[in-house]
Amino acid sequence: MSGTAQIGVTGLAVMGRNLARNFARHGYTVAIHNRSYAKTESLVAEHGDDGDFVPSESMADFVASLERPRKVVIMVKAGGPTDAVIDELVPLLEEGDIVVDAGNAHFPDTIRREAALKEHGLHFVGTGVSGGEEGALNGPSIMPGGTPESYASLGPILEDISAKVDGTPCCTYVGSDGAGHFVKMVHNGIEYADMQLIAEAYDLLRQGLGASAAEIGEIFAQWNTGDLESFLIEITADVLQHVDADTGKAFVDIVLDQAEQKGTGRWTVQNGLDLGVPITGIAEATFARALSGSVPQRAAGRAALPAHAQEWEVKDREAFIEDVRQALYASKVVAYSQGFDQIAAAAAEFGWDIDRGAMARIWRGGCIIRARFLNRITEAYERDADLPLLLADPYFTDAVASGLPAWRRVVAGAASNGVPTPAFSSSLAYYDGVRAERLPAALVQAQRDFFGAHTYKRVDREGTFHTEWSGDRTEAEA
Repeated sequence: MSGTAQIGVTGLAVMGRNLARNFARHGYTVAIHNRSYAKTESLVAEHGDDGDFVPSESMADFVASLERPRKVVIMVKAGGPTDAVIDELVPLLEEGDIVVDAGNAHFPDTIRREAALKEHGLHFVGTGVSGGEEGALNGPSIMPGGTPESYASLGPILEDISAKVDGTPCCTYVGSDGAGHFVKMVHNGIEYADMQLIAEAYDLLRQGLGASAAEIGEIFAQWNTGDLESFLIEITADVLQHVDADTGKAFVDIVLDQAEQKGTGRWTVQNGLDLGVPITGIAEATFARALSGSVPQRAAGRAALPAHAQEWEVKDREAFIEDVRQALYASKVVAYSQGFDQIAAAAAEFGWDIDRGAMARIWRGGCIIRARFLNRITEAYERDADLPLLLADPYFTDAVASGLPAWRRVVAGAASNGVPTPAFSSSLAYYDGVRAERLPAALVQAQRDFFGAHTYKRVDREGTFHTEWSGDRTEAEA
């Protein structure tokens, strides 16, 4: 078999299938392979008119059908299945070939795989792909890592099939080894926070106004015409106005209130702890999902725990809606600010030269967190590529400050009325913490020195000190 395909996809579940179709629709000859040949055959039978496909039953034939340097995209389940495919592929490849993992891999696995394949003279490209099934087919946001050399060959193809915003591809080179998958992980963490904040806004409107799901859906649809315009706000409006065919009830009311997760949010939080970056909004969103699934604990809590809460009386409906809108916007800014802080910290830790403005730019289209205000984030990093805090950019400082009174009213009202708002509340606490002149961490550090001789620094002179707490309480330089 002569090598005629310009790119190959192995793993033809929905995402792999749609990505292969996307390549074909853009004029590329696409080699396709799946462990079960029936899926390969069905893709050609059902979507052969999308373009030129070269189906193969064996991995050897699949590899042989590719032009050099070969570009192989792996679209299988993360973890062991990905390693198994790589192990099968590597003996069939030659120096300079490119292996692309476009699944949701954990970035340490990508770092390991990149190092292992480099020993064989192969390029391994860990690539984040966001946008779900529709994005994979019609244009996702793509976050490739790996070597600059591999991007020189692979990048133009990925940019071609990616989403476009104002003619700009939602794809760019992220950085070496695990950088692409790391950025996708943080993207998903921000997605967790964004979804939780939207859910809390819905709950506040429901509890505070007694409004129906459809009425709240109309509010979200209106919000989607302004600064909050985003894919997640758009689909929220749609979901809330959807009626269950079987019961005639609002669809959201017949869905069990237990949110699941696949692990990327958890990875993001674990890494935030490892790096010492306070991604509190993402953490609370992840824990909120865990709490929703804590069935025995929730049953016990409902039966035993008093609320001692007020009856919520909203006197001005429109003013309350506007307060929730402003609180949602401010909290979303905090979630993104924390996520970009995490990217900066990881770049320093792992030696990745990540352009945060470019990340905001490629998230503007195709991906789940695509939103109008990502343009503002892009502009902020264009003004200052080394911006230490997104909230400190003049635009976001002004935008959040203007909504601060509303944000405080919403969080205080929720607390008084017994409505849980973990993401709204933690985001406001972070805002107040990061702007505070002095934090009670001084007392924490003094306590640590008392029980563990962990030392402390002083505000009035250089050096590190310890007080003899169990002795004469004299201070000595450590």
